[in-house]
Amino acid sequence: MRRNKKNISGVGFCLSVLLFLLVIGAFLNGASAFSGKARSEGDVTLKNAISRATVQCYAIEGRYPPSVEYLEEHYGIQIDRRRYHVFYEGFASNIMPEITVISAEQ
Repeated sequence: MRRNKKNISGVGFCLSVLLFLLVIGAFLNGASAFSGKARSEGDVTLKNAISRATVQCYAIEGRYPPSVEYLEEHYGIQIDRRRYHVFYEGFASNIMPEITVISAEQ
């Protein structure tokens, strides 16, 4: 009879370890999915921030900013250049520039 109790407790331990590993796996999978979604939405968020600052500059100064660097210096835009490539193409100071943000990880 004692032998069965040892086998049952060994099986219970194995099931506990297996359940723990499944919970950890589910947590890591969820964290990875959340991180991926945050990264993909970061591009859109940055583009919207640059667009708002561009329009704000036009409203205040009467012209669109000449570059993204101008927005960084005067309007508080912060760009993580390791994560994003920003393309800012202005034709004239009175025409809204073309703004493109691409993730550097693509």
